[in-house]
Amino acid sequence: MLNDQDREFFQRELASFLPPRAFDAHAHLWLPGCVDFSLPGCDGPVGRAEYESLMAELHPERSCGALFLSFATTAREAHRDTMNQWVASQVAGQPSYRGHFFVRPYDNPEWVRDEVRRLGLHGLKCYHTFADCQPTWQAEIPRYLPEPLVQIAHEEAWTITLHIVRDRGLADASNQHWIRRYCERYPAMRLILAHSGRGFQPAHNLEGLESLRGLDNLYFDTSANCEPIAHQAIIRTLGHERLMYGSDLPVSHMRGRHLGVADSFLWLYEDTPVWDVAYGPVRPVLIGLEHLRSLKWACWSERLSDSAVEDIFYHNAVRVFGLALG
Repeated sequence: MLNDQDREFFQRELASFLPPRAFDAHAHLWLPGCVDFSLPGCDGPVGRAEYESLMAELHPERSCGALFLSFATTAREAHRDTMNQWVASQVAGQPSYRGHFFVRPYDNPEWVRDEVRRLGLHGLKCYHTFADCQPTWQAEIPRYLPEPLVQIAHEEAWTITLHIVRDRGLADASNQHWIRRYCERYPAMRLILAHSGRGFQPAHNLEGLESLRGLDNLYFDTSANCEPIAHQAIIRTLGHERLMYGSDLPVSHMRGRHLGVADSFLWLYEDTPVWDVAYGPVRPVLIGLEHLRSLKWACWSERLSDSAVEDIFYHNAVRVFGLALG
């Protein structure tokens, strides 16, 4: 899946930056026909073995476990339980792996508790597309992560991975309110905001993060965010201890990147007709490589020590997920 340009990019930009160990706090596994996404060359099931092979391409000899997030779409909702079972089967007996159960807002909380326990999973993953409003991109957090589910996560000391939506991300007053309410009311629950708080427009992080100071159970994964200032804002405002590396497989192995534009953002993929420009063709690399370079720039800008960089890539996750690792 890598090409010569990707390999050259890694050696030039990343080989001397990446620490020797990396725990991936945001990655997806899948089964053909159960989700709406796929990767070229990955026609069969993508489980732990396939994940490890793909990560060996992205950052060779540096993968030391992952949090696998189950996933479901409204169009293929009937496969949700199959996906949860698949993720559970891939983390069973694996001390360096964790798994999140995909939950819908209308699931019975006690049933969720029983299922997560039965499957041996470690927390919850939700997504806005199951919200009972349109467009779901404008859903307030309780529309797809109701408070009773957060209470169960508190009682079980689980983690929750949350991809916030609404136009202005962390700058949105509703998102700020519900993140603070959930974290303060349910302190044994640890809330992980995906994509560096969905800071694809980093101005939203710069504006909104101040409102989230003092929440000891709030964390962020960096998954697929290619804007250095999105990570940098978290490091400077809340501390590097709140940030964890995440690949966002399969997005990590697509080509392109996103860009903050005006008060929003846009995604450019390999087939987006923008790469042939007057001064010469631009050849996009893997999003995972662009994302890693953005982390390098953020760590450099904040003058982080090597040990702090190792925290972001490894030790913070060891602490958050209770991993029995060195």
